[in-house]
Amino acid sequence: LPDSAMISPQRLTLILALATLIAAFGSSFQYGYNVAVINSPAEIMKQFYNDTNYERYGEYIPEASLTLLWSVSVSMFPFGGFLGSLLVGPLVTRLGRKGTLLFNNIFSIVPAILMGCSKVAGSFEMIILSRILVGICAGLSSNVVPMYLGELAPKNLRGALGVVPQLFITVGIFVAQIFGLRSLLATEEGWPILLGLTGVPAALQLALLPFFPESPRYLLVQKKDETAAKNALRRLRGWDNVEEEIEEIRKEDEAERAAGTISVLKLFSLRSLRWQLITIIVLMGGQQLSGVNAIYYYADQIYLSAGVKEAEVQYVTAGTGAVNVVMTICAVFVVELLGRRLLILLGFSICLTACCVLTAALVLQETVSWMPYISIVCVISYVIGHAIGPSPIPALLITEIFLQSSRPAAYMVGGSVHWLSNFTVGLVFPFIQVGLGAYSFIIFAVICLLTTIYTFLVVPETKAKTFIEINQIFTKINKVSEVYPEKEELTNLPPSTLGQ
Repeated sequence: LPDSAMISPQRLTLILALATLIAAFGSSFQYGYNVAVINSPAEIMKQFYNDTNYERYGEYIPEASLTLLWSVSVSMFPFGGFLGSLLVGPLVTRLGRKGTLLFNNIFSIVPAILMGCSKVAGSFEMIILSRILVGICAGLSSNVVPMYLGELAPKNLRGALGVVPQLFITVGIFVAQIFGLRSLLATEEGWPILLGLTGVPAALQLALLPFFPESPRYLLVQKKDETAAKNALRRLRGWDNVEEEIEEIRKEDEAERAAGTISVLKLFSLRSLRWQLITIIVLMGGQQLSGVNAIYYYADQIYLSAGVKEAEVQYVTAGTGAVNVVMTICAVFVVELLGRRLLILLGFSICLTACCVLTAALVLQETVSWMPYISIVCVISYVIGHAIGPSPIPALLITEIFLQSSRPAAYMVGGSVHWLSNFTVGLVFPFIQVGLGAYSFIIFAVICLLTTIYTFLVVPETKAKTFIEINQIFTKINKVSEVYPEKEELTNLPPSTLGQ
């Protein structure tokens, strides 16, 4: 190939495309699937809980206790996600990115078997335990897949491939909504199969992913295996001369060697990573606290108030899931064209507007005949806004604004904020809804506004920049004299890594 091709590798090779699809389908798809799969058969599963208790003790579960038991079953998923996010750092350092994804399939295949057998075994406890395990799987995959793909991709494709995990999350949600139709698997006989299907993508990933490369950055920086890193890059790029990219990774490694692997506690203490850390906490918190799950929670009621028949609401909800998939596909194609920063600003601005108009529509829907239709437009607009920016971009940014030594710890922090925020919204929103009613979405509008302001003032554009170039931008924001943590003296850094 000509030198220009080697300097700016832009092709999406077959190996890179297949590695992306297998990693995202086997892991991110399960995350989305398990978010939505338990909603459709909820009433049937509650009846199973009740019948099981009657068979054991000769009495049914009191209504309040049954509601609490079901809430525990649902909330164990984000709790497991929080636990999984805490495992990211140790596992990706010890097992590698690909190795962690392969290991993570344990937390999908085992609960899939347990959930599939729960009805035959007459044990709802198996479902609760399984929800924790699939949550751990989701907590790991939501952090490791973007890290893996971000390190596989050349800089000009890093944004597009970094959005693919979010695309498969939305596809997982949509597939769960389709399989969860009452005409398919949301039946007394079908719900164990519906829950157990989560093991299928895990089994496929376990069979196929071993044939694809480990992260070249992990191989060179952490394993110190230059030969393996070069071989991985040659397979991913489709040509033999990968010296320039190896040299870029080596410079990053040399500049960070004195710092070593950065722990979570150290991450919070380093001035040179201060605004990177704040950015991830704000964006991950804003992503979940902006009310995306509450919108889905409220959607059925909005559709019913707009005159949609109860039997047809499930199809309208699935249609909303389809819109989510389509808009995330759009984000894959425009993230390298428009950039990360603009998509976040645009997405949160749309969500802000949708929340404000939705509040007015919900207040007036009893007095203005056409107002319920405005509510439907607001729900769909919110889903569109969240899908193009707030949903896919924050996890991608973690890979881009942190270097190799601090990236695992950053994903642990970002993942923890993500899942704790998710858990908080699921736990608190029903009470907010009772207390504030239609005005609940004002809270989410405020969070969207604050996140938009922060992004506008602080978050830089990272499109088509190397990891070192991005770090130089944050060096100026942090007002420190060096690009890398640990050392305060400029003399300790290679001249090639310093900002202009």
